[in-house]
Amino acid sequence: MKKRTWKLCNLMLLAPFACFASGKAIVKDSLPAGKQNIDFIDPTIGNVGQLLEPTRPTVQLPNQLIRFTPQRKDYMDDQISDFPLNVVSHRLGQVFSIKPAIGKISAASWADRLAYDHNLEVNKPWYYTTWLLNEEVNVEFTAGKKTGFYRFRFPQGKSKALLLGVYNDGNANYQFLPGNAISGQETYNGDVKVYLYGVFSEAGTPGTLEQGQLTNNKNISGNGIKAYVTFPEQTKEVTLKYAISYISPEQAKKNFEEISKQNFDAVSNAGKKAWNDVMSQIQVKGGTPAQLRSFYTALYRCYERAIDITEDGQYYSGFDKQIHKDTRPFYTDDWTWDTYLALHPLRTILNPSREEDMLQSFVRMYDQSGWMPTFPVLFGDHACMNGFHSSVVLLDGYRKGLRNFDVEKAYEGMRKNATEATMLPWRNGPKTSLEDIYYTKGYFPALRPGEKETEPLVHSFEKRQAVAVTLGAAYDDWALAELAGDLNKKTDQQLFAPRAKNYKNLWNADKQFFLPKDSKGDWIDINVKYDGGLGGREFYDENNGWTYLWQVQQDIPGLIGLMGGKQSFENRLDQLFRESLDMSRYQFWSKFPDATGLVGQYSMGNEPSFHIPYLYNYTGAPWKTQQRIRFLLDTWFKDNIFGIPGDEDGGGMSAFVVFSSMGFYPVTPGLPEYTIGSPVFEKVSIALPNKKQFTVVAHNSSSVNKYIQQAKFNGKPLNKPTFTHQQLVDGGTLELFMGPKPNKSWGVE
Repeated sequence: MKKRTWKLCNLMLLAPFACFASGKAIVKDSLPAGKQNIDFIDPTIGNVGQLLEPTRPTVQLPNQLIRFTPQRKDYMDDQISDFPLNVVSHRLGQVFSIKPAIGKISAASWADRLAYDHNLEVNKPWYYTTWLLNEEVNVEFTAGKKTGFYRFRFPQGKSKALLLGVYNDGNANYQFLPGNAISGQETYNGDVKVYLYGVFSEAGTPGTLEQGQLTNNKNISGNGIKAYVTFPEQTKEVTLKYAISYISPEQAKKNFEEISKQNFDAVSNAGKKAWNDVMSQIQVKGGTPAQLRSFYTALYRCYERAIDITEDGQYYSGFDKQIHKDTRPFYTDDWTWDTYLALHPLRTILNPSREEDMLQSFVRMYDQSGWMPTFPVLFGDHACMNGFHSSVVLLDGYRKGLRNFDVEKAYEGMRKNATEATMLPWRNGPKTSLEDIYYTKGYFPALRPGEKETEPLVHSFEKRQAVAVTLGAAYDDWALAELAGDLNKKTDQQLFAPRAKNYKNLWNADKQFFLPKDSKGDWIDINVKYDGGLGGREFYDENNGWTYLWQVQQDIPGLIGLMGGKQSFENRLDQLFRESLDMSRYQFWSKFPDATGLVGQYSMGNEPSFHIPYLYNYTGAPWKTQQRIRFLLDTWFKDNIFGIPGDEDGGGMSAFVVFSSMGFYPVTPGLPEYTIGSPVFEKVSIALPNKKQFTVVAHNSSSVNKYIQQAKFNGKPLNKPTFTHQQLVDGGTLELFMGPKPNKSWGVE
C-alpha cells in the first residue's frame, strides 16, 4: 500500500509533515529512494485491536522513562481527549494532561474532545504531530530520556490557551513560577508522587479552575485539579519543555537540564539517531515492503519496555516506597508472563548488558519487597496472570553467559517464591493451604463446577486457574532445579527436579488433555474447549485446554511420550490447527476474547501459543514448522492498523515476529539453543555487542520458496533444526537453501 505523507510549510524538521498555508493541506508523496531501517517503522500498525487492547503509536527513546501517545480509544476514534506529559506504565495510566483551546474558555473546555484528520497525523518513534481540525492548531511532540517537548502552532487573530489537568485521583498541584516556568505534582496509583518542572517559551497569563469558575490564581492543589495559560492573540507558537521525576520537585528541575538549552529540532534529531542506532543493529536483505514494515515495527516495539527510571544515580522503588541510590540503572514495567517467552531472549542477543541490568533490577525488587517479581511496574509488583516466570528469565540469562547480576541473591528469591509464596493468580504474598496441596500432591487443586470457593484470597474474577498454574509452576520449578544444578546446589536440585514433572499429574491419558483435579485427587470432567467460565479461568487462563495442551516447554520429550510418540504428537499438532470450535466464533469469543488470531483451535493472538508451531521440529516433520510459521506471519501480522492479532503487551508478540521473521526461535527459555523456522528475508545480519556478527542466509527465499532443502552452519552440513546460543554469539553463519516444496527428510532426528 502506498503511504501518503504531508509537509508543514517552513518547518525544517526531520520527518514529512503537513502544510497548512491558507488553511489548505498540500499532498505530496515522500518515498525516498534510499530508505533506512527506521523508514519502515509504522507505529500505527495494530492500532485497532482484534477484540481487546490495541497498540499505541508510542513516542519515546528506547527503554526510557518518557512515553507519549495521544489519548483516544484507538485509531478508529477521530477525536483526541488530550495529550499526556508521560505514560507512566504500559496500559496502566498516565500523568499530567495538556490540550490547546481556541476562543473563550470555560469550565466545559477541559471536556472538549479534539477532532483530527488521520492523514494529517505523523507517527514516528521519536516524533508525533497532528492537526486539530476545529481549533486549527498543529500539535507536535518529541521525547528525551526524562524530558518531553511540545510545540503548539496557533492560528492568528484568535484567543488561545493551553489547558492542564491530571489523570489520577489523589492529591495534585500546579504552580506557575517566574520565568514562564511551571511545577506540578500528581499522585499515581494511590501513593506514587510524580513531579513536573517545565518552561513555556512565551509569557502567558496563568489561572486555575476552582469550583467551576476561572480564576487568576497561580497555584492550585487538590483532587482533579485544572489550570490554564492564555496567550495574546498575536502568539503564533508556544513550546513547553519539561521534565518528570519520581523522586522530588528538585530532581525534576535537575532532570530538566537534559533539554534546557536545546530546541525542538535538536531533541527530535537526537531521538531519531537513537532509534536509528538500535534499528541498524539488524540488517536484512530481501522480503517485501510489507514484511519489512512489519519486521522493523515489531523491532521498535521491543524497545517500549522495560524502562530505566534511574534519575542521576537514584530511583524511586514502588517495591518498598523508598528512594535508592545505585550505580546501575533500575528497570521496571515488565510483564514477565508475556515477555519471558521471546522479548527477554531477544534482548539477551541484542543488548546483553542491558538485560543484565534488568536481571539485577529483579534482584533489587526482591531485596526491597521480599519476593521475586512477576509483573514489576512503577508502583510495585502488579501480580498479573500466574507463575513466577522471572525464574525462567534469570535461568535463561545465566545459561546464555550473563554474569553481571547477583545470581546467588536471585536464586534465593527464586527459591523463596517456590516454597513460600502464594501461587494464586493476581495475588502477592505468603502461601495458602492450596499451595500446600501443590507441594504435597504435585498439582494445584480446582473446584468442581458450582462448588463454593473455600480460599478467601482467590481473586473473584481470575479464579484458581488450576491447570494453568500447575503447568506454569512446573516450568518455574524446572528453572529453579536447573539453576540449582548449575550453582552446585545438589540438594536443592534433587528437591525441585521432581516438581518439574508435576505437569504429568494432570495428564488424563483417556482424554489426552491436561485436566483439573479436585483437592482429593479426583478428576473433574470438563469440556476443554469451553468450560471454566470467562477465559476458562477456573481451570486454564485466557485460553482453553487445546492451548494448554502444549505448555510443557521444559520437557518436550516428556510431553511427546505422554501423547504416545512423535507420530501421535505430530497428529495432535495437525489436529490443533484443524479442530473446529464446535460453536460460532461470537459464542467462542464471548468466553475467550483473548484467544484471537484463530487457526482451528490455535490462537496466534495470545502468548502461550507462540512456541507451538515450532514443535513440529521435534517430530518427523520439521517442514510443517516452516509451513505454519510462514502462514501465521503472512496471515496475522499485516502492515496495517489491524496488523496485531491480539494484545501486543509491550514487546511480547512483537518479539515473536522479530525472531520468526529472522528464521529461528527460543522454544524453551532456559535452554541456550534455538530452533529453526523459515526466514522471510534472504539475509539477516545481527551486529552483536562483542563486535561479531551472526548471519542467516536463506538462498532463494521468497513467499513461495519457504521450505528448507538443506542447511549449513559455518559451511558444514546441518541436519538438525537447532543451533546453540554459543554458536550465535561466536558470530556463526546459518545457511539455508530454500525451495517451493518441502524436503521432508531435512531436520528429522
